[in-house]
Amino acid sequence: MGERLRYLRRPDHPVVAVRILLDTNGFSYRKWGAKQHCKRGDWLVDNDGDVYTVDADSFARTYRSVGLGTYVKATPIWAERADSAGSVATQEGRTNYNAGDFIVSNTEDGSDAYAISAEKFETMYELDE
Repeated sequence: MGERLRYLRRPDHPVVAVRILLDTNGFSYRKWGAKQHCKRGDWLVDNDGDVYTVDADSFARTYRSVGLGTYVKATPIWAERADSAGSVATQEGRTNYNAGDFIVSNTEDGSDAYAISAEKFETMYELDE
């Protein structure tokens, strides 16, 4: 892996999100090459056409509302470029990635992780200098 660096989400890249507050035990779905699972209280997020769920606690820590149903990631992330293909455990399941993609974490210690393609990462994030 490359060096883990601190990045900020570009403020002009909000997401649309709805909290799943239905009487449910959650649901499972396939995404990123693996089975994902969400729970009641998690968030259903549309990130410029890429739809997925985010753990309720993680969403509350990292996003802030900027309008009705729209949110921006307000906290920094730490990311490193993957040297080879692999997978990373997420709060919803696993995410597969390719060499050159970014392994991203909402925390400096590398926990609360996920992966993003290099192309998407470079449009959404900028180095926090």
